[in-house]
Amino acid sequence: MEYLSYVLYVVIAAGGFFIGYFFYKKSSSAKIGNAAERADKLISEAKIKEKDLLLKAQDKALSIIEESKKEEALRRNDINNLQKRLEQRETSFSQKLLDLQEKQQKLYDKVSEIQEIKERIKAVKEEQDAKLEKISGLSPVEAKEVLLKNVEEKVASDLVVRINKLENNSEDLLNDKAKDIMALAMQRMVSSYTVELSTTTVDLPNDEMKGRIIGREGRNIKAIEQMTGVEIIVDDMPNAITVSGFSLIRRHIAKKTLDYLIKDGRIHPTKIEEAVENAKKDIAIDIKKAGEEAMYEVGVTGFDPKLVQIIGRLKYRTSYGQNALKHSIEVAHLAAMLAEELGADVTLAKKGGLLHDIGKAVDHEVQGNHTEIGRDIAKKFNLPPEIIAPIETHHNDKPATLISVIVKVADAISSARPGARKDSYENYLQRLEELEKIALTFEGIEKVYAIQAGREIRVFVQPEMIDDLKAYNLARDIAKKIENELKYPGEIKVNVIRETRVTEYAR
Repeated sequence: MEYLSYVLYVVIAAGGFFIGYFFYKKSSSAKIGNAAERADKLISEAKIKEKDLLLKAQDKALSIIEESKKEEALRRNDINNLQKRLEQRETSFSQKLLDLQEKQQKLYDKVSEIQEIKERIKAVKEEQDAKLEKISGLSPVEAKEVLLKNVEEKVASDLVVRINKLENNSEDLLNDKAKDIMALAMQRMVSSYTVELSTTTVDLPNDEMKGRIIGREGRNIKAIEQMTGVEIIVDDMPNAITVSGFSLIRRHIAKKTLDYLIKDGRIHPTKIEEAVENAKKDIAIDIKKAGEEAMYEVGVTGFDPKLVQIIGRLKYRTSYGQNALKHSIEVAHLAAMLAEELGADVTLAKKGGLLHDIGKAVDHEVQGNHTEIGRDIAKKFNLPPEIIAPIETHHNDKPATLISVIVKVADAISSARPGARKDSYENYLQRLEELEKIALTFEGIEKVYAIQAGREIRVFVQPEMIDDLKAYNLARDIAKKIENELKYPGEIKVNVIRETRVTEYAR
């Protein structure tokens, strides 16, 4: 029974398999048929689209070809037009070139013709010069000299008038401007003057102190004079003695020495030596302090301390009775004001003015004049050339730099103020005589007078020897010789006077 059941199951399964296979094959055949139909349909549609695309492409290509042909025709037309214009321009250029060549040839012909005319003119001129030279009996050089001489004689007076007019006009303008600037600077810089004398007075508590200062057989006073290098004058002046000497620093050392001795009360050679040493130390401190105060008053900085000490030594130096340090400070202020008016460097002007006489601080110890010594001092302390120039050239006629000119003018203003410097009667007369002698060295001079304290010199010439033009040149020559041979503050005016007097009597 079980065996039959198993067989039945097998038969049923086999039947199901065959039935399933039949239906599967039938279904697959139907699907394959449908797919083939769809493929044929798609192929047909693709061929139709291909034909449409080919037709469109052919139409597009034909239209592009037509447009290209049109553009090519336009370009050919433009090229033809451009070629025609170029040919026209080339023809025009060729014609202009031919015209230019023709004009050039004409110019060459003109040049040749002009050259021939020049040669003929030259020949005619030479012939005329030869005839003139034969007739006049003068060579061309001699004739030229005669002509110039005649012209000079005719126009000499007019030339002198014109020169004087031009010189006076320009000189007046410059003088007015310079006077305004200098007057403004002098008004702004007002200071008092104290003329330094060659003596110093020392006050004593009583007349009995005079004997103690003199000492037994004059040993004390001799020791003081020997150590300080001055002369002590003991006269009838009550409660005072006088220290005399040209060196200001020695007089101050002697005065301080006497002040120490009077204050101490013990006066003998050993004590005198100690007092002199203390006085020298005090003077050294005072010199350094004076230099620092001078820089502070002027308003400059940056100098080496040793240079500041040299500046302070000017406090004990005089020039024509004028204190050198006060003079230098005043020149620095005046130079700064002038530089401010002229637009120059004010600081350089101050430094140049303060140091312009620095050589006078040691001129009695070093050989040379104070300008050369000052230049060497400035170079030793590595000062710039802008400061060295006014130190070296502030006494030159034509300083090289603007700062040098400013310092020179400021120095002249400070030196030439009334009362600034003391001059002896003998020196005054000597300067006047030297001025007159210099003028008398020239020919044709009748009389010479130095007036205005030597600020002006009047020269009377012989009219028959000196004409107006020569008088003008004579004034300049005299002024130049005075500048080269004399030293003086400020300026000296030279007046040359030519006077012709004609006298006749009516009877």
